[in-house]
Amino acid sequence: MSSPSPVQIREANAHLAALHRRVAELEQRLEAAEKTVREQAESLIRKDEQLRAATQEITEAKDREISYLHEKLCQSEETIQKFQHTVKEKDALIGQLQHRCQLLDNICKSRPLLDKMLSHMAEAERMGPVVDLGETAINSSLTDGESSCSPNRVSNHKDFSLSEDDMDDQELDGVVFGTTV
Repeated sequence: MSSPSPVQIREANAHLAALHRRVAELEQRLEAAEKTVREQAESLIRKDEQLRAATQEITEAKDREISYLHEKLCQSEETIQKFQHTVKEKDALIGQLQHRCQLLDNICKSRPLLDKMLSHMAEAERMGPVVDLGETAINSSLTDGESSCSPNRVSNHKDFSLSEDDMDDQELDGVVFGTTV
């Protein structure tokens, strides 16, 4: 075989040199690309770790907030129960007071009649005992049955008034007024 010519050797050497330059250039680009990919991967790993930490913090904050709100809800429910109990007590008290108010209204409506009756009784008491015209005839007619309205008993009655002392007197609670046949 024949040896290559110097021109061919120069061309081959030039071609090999160009090929080496191209390979070196591609290796540099590959190295730069690998470096960029590595940096991006590290950046993604850091960002992933940051996002995980942020997610963990948010989850913990959410759990704390839920716990706090649950506690507040329980306290509010207890307060509501207390208020409902208080409302029931107040409603019962209102019912009692309304009944008493109705009683007082009825008493106030009856007051003029009671005042009139008391004034008549006081007037009858001021008149004094009946004159002794026929006391013996009256006494003999009463021997058949005693009456609580005899002239002798009129002076024993107290003066009628609406004082608190008289209202406290419980003797008249059982007395029923009416007629007998």
